[in-house]
Amino acid sequence: MMAGHLPVPNMAAPTASALPRHGAPAHAHCQGHDGGAAGAVAAPRPLGAERGGGSAGPGPGPVSPRGTRGHGGEGCGEPLGRSPLIARPRRSRQWQPDIEWAQQYAGAIMYPSKATEKWVPPPWNDKDPVAHKKVSSLTINFGPQHPAAHGVLRLVLELSGETVKRCDPHVGLLHRGTEKLIEYKTYLQALPYFDRLDYVSMMCNEQAYSLAVEKLLNIQPPPRAQWIRVLFAEITRLLNHIMAVTTHALDIGAMTPFFWMFEEREKMFEFYERVSGARMHAAYVRPGGVHQDLPLGLMDDIYEFVKNFSIRIDEVEEMLTNNRIWKNRTVDIGVITAEEALNYGFSGVMLRGSGIKWDLRKTQPYDVYDQVEFDVPIGSRGDCYDRYLCRVEEMRQSLRIILQCLNKMPPGEIKVDDAKVSPPKRAEMKTSMESLIHHFKLYTEGYQVPPGATYTAIEAPKGEFGVYLVSDGSSRPYRCKIKAPGFAHLAGLDRMSQGHMLADVVAIIGTQDIVFGEVDR
Repeated sequence: MMAGHLPVPNMAAPTASALPRHGAPAHAHCQGHDGGAAGAVAAPRPLGAERGGGSAGPGPGPVSPRGTRGHGGEGCGEPLGRSPLIARPRRSRQWQPDIEWAQQYAGAIMYPSKATEKWVPPPWNDKDPVAHKKVSSLTINFGPQHPAAHGVLRLVLELSGETVKRCDPHVGLLHRGTEKLIEYKTYLQALPYFDRLDYVSMMCNEQAYSLAVEKLLNIQPPPRAQWIRVLFAEITRLLNHIMAVTTHALDIGAMTPFFWMFEEREKMFEFYERVSGARMHAAYVRPGGVHQDLPLGLMDDIYEFVKNFSIRIDEVEEMLTNNRIWKNRTVDIGVITAEEALNYGFSGVMLRGSGIKWDLRKTQPYDVYDQVEFDVPIGSRGDCYDRYLCRVEEMRQSLRIILQCLNKMPPGEIKVDDAKVSPPKRAEMKTSMESLIHHFKLYTEGYQVPPGATYTAIEAPKGEFGVYLVSDGSSRPYRCKIKAPGFAHLAGLDRMSQGHMLADVVAIIGTQDIVFGEVDR
């Protein structure tokens, strides 16, 4: 008998002698069965003895009209279901516990083994320690349709709470295959592609490409063309820095400078339009000089603009420079040391903001930058605030250079005097068939450039914009590699944003001044 189980009542039938004889009073059996007559029921037989046959079997008899079941045809009986002589379910049919299931309760501690292994006694002071759970960091997408992404930037950010642990930029969403397309165009037809790289500083890109082609051709544009180039390069720098500073402020929450300065930006687009016919993609600076001379009255209007523009810069500084919220959002945010900036390949404001005085207009002057005076502002801490101050001061220095260009603008030609490179004038084409044929051949077939290779870099508003141009002697470039400054800056975004909050990533992207036309190319 298993411990914990009730004893099973003996189902053995009474012996034949114990049963009442035929004709005997019925109550004798009843009394003996109820315990009133001693020895009325014989000793029980083993289980299953009823299978031996005979009329004394325990099988249920017929049901009497009074609702009781008799035994062996007797009239005495108990109500239905109450008689102990009714056969109970046999032991063989009873539920038996599974052996494997029962084994887990065999030990002294009535726990399953897995639970027993995990059980740890409480600490000595009966206070459970705080449960240390390994929290997995959150991974989110920033962009590519985010308004503060400055284009099609996609960042995969790994956050611990709201702190950035890792920042993985995914580029290439604006890839257009510019470098490959240039290989199928003539040297002149390739020029408009450069307008569309950094589409905020258009003429500076054209200037880099034109200088590279001129270096391979071994020609030098006339002085007036060089001064016009420098004049419009600095106007372009103003365009770029207005966009950089005001959109940076807009991302952080300062809306007013954006609307104030874009009014001034519109005036500079008018200068672009008057000199080239296009507001943005000018294709004005070309190998050998510029496309056409300045129209009458343009220099006077530029002077009037420059005279009032410094007041606009003062207004922006009044709004931002000592603003408590602006300083909270930019001071000590996105710090990059001078050593790290050099290792990452930073250039332009990103390098000068960390305290390195490096400006290609000073160190490797091109066109007539060696004939103008200007200062190179540098930062001391290498944070977003220093870079903002550098850009504002560079706008003031650009105004100085523009004024010098207006004062020193020499008369003369605006294209190199080489018929193999420069097309004939329109007036000549109307009277001379040879000039018309020359113009047609020059614009359809282009000019042959001697074999060679050159790397030419300029100080674009965003940094060092370089063009590595390889010629095989034909009228099309064999290879044109474009070195965009924003690509290196974006590579340093992970380092600059680690440990900062998610909202600071927006401030760091703004201070890097990224345009995806040049990053993805």
